[in-house]
Amino acid sequence: MADIWADVATHISRVIQQPFQPEQTYSVGGGCINQAYGISNGQSTFFVKLNQASKLAMFEAELAGLKEMHDSQSIRVPKPICTGLAGANSFIVTEWLDLGSGGAWAAMGRDLAAMHRTSSDLGFGWHRANTIGETHQPNDWQDSWLTFWRDQRLGYQFRLAKRRGGSFPQSQALLDVLPEILAGHDPMPSLVHGDLWSGNAGITATGEPVIFDPATYYGDREVDLAMTELFGRFPADFYTAYESAYPLPDGYSTRKTLYNLYHILNHFNLFGGGYGSQANRMIQLLLASVK
Repeated sequence: MADIWADVATHISRVIQQPFQPEQTYSVGGGCINQAYGISNGQSTFFVKLNQASKLAMFEAELAGLKEMHDSQSIRVPKPICTGLAGANSFIVTEWLDLGSGGAWAAMGRDLAAMHRTSSDLGFGWHRANTIGETHQPNDWQDSWLTFWRDQRLGYQFRLAKRRGGSFPQSQALLDVLPEILAGHDPMPSLVHGDLWSGNAGITATGEPVIFDPATYYGDREVDLAMTELFGRFPADFYTAYESAYPLPDGYSTRKTLYNLYHILNHFNLFGGGYGSQANRMIQLLLASVK
């Protein structure tokens, strides 16, 4: 590993414009996709994720997403440092943040609402594709939110699922009634995290809310709120503060099922198992909402 850390340190030195000679590296929890480490010279510590060299584009997109959110000057994210290749590995380096267990969830809601007010005059999408988990996530610009969600989110996942052998007999029926489900809903393109579950959000040891590991694009801000409810809700203070800062329009309770279906389909494509039956139940619920 010594050669890897030497390459990573060279990249860090170039970005921070001063020599960085690591004295310590140590493994930390980083999820199931990447290997995660801390790297320190005794004065400064950085967070590093490693993967195969073929995953460089994934890290480049993540770094760009962090920069997009960082530049919005709204919610705290780990400051993006660099990404690159080190031998047979690709890597991403970000600011190291010590996470605590504070209760700044109201601030999280207000800060996320502020980020969601950042918009794009190019429409819905982003300037590059990225990943959701390890799944390719297309982000071609679209003027229509309905078209974007149909073609680049649900339709794309349904096509992947078909190749995987998934059975979603009402998938086309759902895509056909999207105009009815989204009728009267005309969101602005908001900067969204894109993968905002509890594992990608926290409170720093100094009490500041922070989000990380994004799947960034410009979309309906409700996609972030919906996902915070998918795998266990955020604390109640988060929702109260968000609603006070940026109230959600009518119909969110139905649309959140539509938006979370994307993530359940992605989980089916990544892991299989019971996610297929869960997705079919969500499809049936959505179809019932327009009858």
